[in-house]
Amino acid sequence: MSIAQHFVAGEGESHSYAIQPSLSTDAINLPWVILRAVHQASRLEGIPRRARAVLAALARTVNAARPYGEIFARRELLTERAMQSERTFYRSLADLETAGLIERPAQRRYVQAGLFGRSYLHLTEHAAILLGLVERPAPDAVAEGFTTPTASMADGAICKDLSPIAFQKRQPGQVPADLQRLGPLGFRDYLIFKLMREAREQGKRLSEIVEATWEHLRQATRPICYLRALLRSATDFGYAVRSRAAIEAAEQTAIDERRKALSLVAASAGHSFVNAAGDRELIVSPDGTTLTVHQAGEGAARHATGNWQLGFAKALSRGQLQLVPLQAKRSSPTRPQAAAAPRLINSTVAEHLATLRGLVRRA
Repeated sequence: MSIAQHFVAGEGESHSYAIQPSLSTDAINLPWVILRAVHQASRLEGIPRRARAVLAALARTVNAARPYGEIFARRELLTERAMQSERTFYRSLADLETAGLIERPAQRRYVQAGLFGRSYLHLTEHAAILLGLVERPAPDAVAEGFTTPTASMADGAICKDLSPIAFQKRQPGQVPADLQRLGPLGFRDYLIFKLMREAREQGKRLSEIVEATWEHLRQATRPICYLRALLRSATDFGYAVRSRAAIEAAEQTAIDERRKALSLVAASAGHSFVNAAGDRELIVSPDGTTLTVHQAGEGAARHATGNWQLGFAKALSRGQLQLVPLQAKRSSPTRPQAAAAPRLINSTVAEHLATLRGLVRRA
């Protein structure tokens, strides 16, 4: 008795099957708000089917964060996504523009180069509201003739935005004026902005570091490495810069005061002044180099020494000195004298007088 299994028809034979064609698609994940906008564009009523296809292609390409911004897409890309020919594509754009869903501004022109640039498409506010890219301002804001889907699903981004702006490298702006001197040392604009960010993260300012260490920085063999080392140091470069600025400001103030004082002395050359009490007369020489002071009760005149121009200019500007007119000088040639006071003899003076008398008598 045989327990072997009987031969099954087709078993053990090899068959050749037709190889299935390879299928492929893009691996782009769109945000949910874009997917919803594409769905609503494809179901929008009141416009032709070709216009709905192009509107869906635009909804897939627009930046969700800037629904009114330029739509960065080539004509070939939009016609491919809308699955239309170029002529049908332009007819669809005309339909959308007539319906008030897109705007096609004029082509921009570069005046300096004399060339024309690209012209981009823009979604209108009405289209952004219909596609769900922006919130509806009022229930009656939708024009008649269009029906909008009533679905209200939560918007949650499932991937990053597909706008080319997110992938484009930012162009550097203008480097600050106090940091432009780093250019001859080998610093590029991108590097300078990067160092500014690193300094900000360290709680410093790149301008203060460069200002405080410029003499050493411009003589360094490797200024980039030297500057990066300064960013990691614990030195307060801001205090050093402020201290130096305060010293320079004080020196400049002193120079300005000295200049003003010399100018005032030159204008007062050859004139006489008296103080408020009237017991002191000050005479500036005709060449403005010396100041003669006559004090009441003193027989000899004194000459001011040192930096007397500053003191004289301050007293004159504060009104502590008065100019003596020329007629008053001619009518009163004598110097101001103090009021005569009675002379008193105290015990010390009496002892000195007695000693002098004794000496005279012995002689």
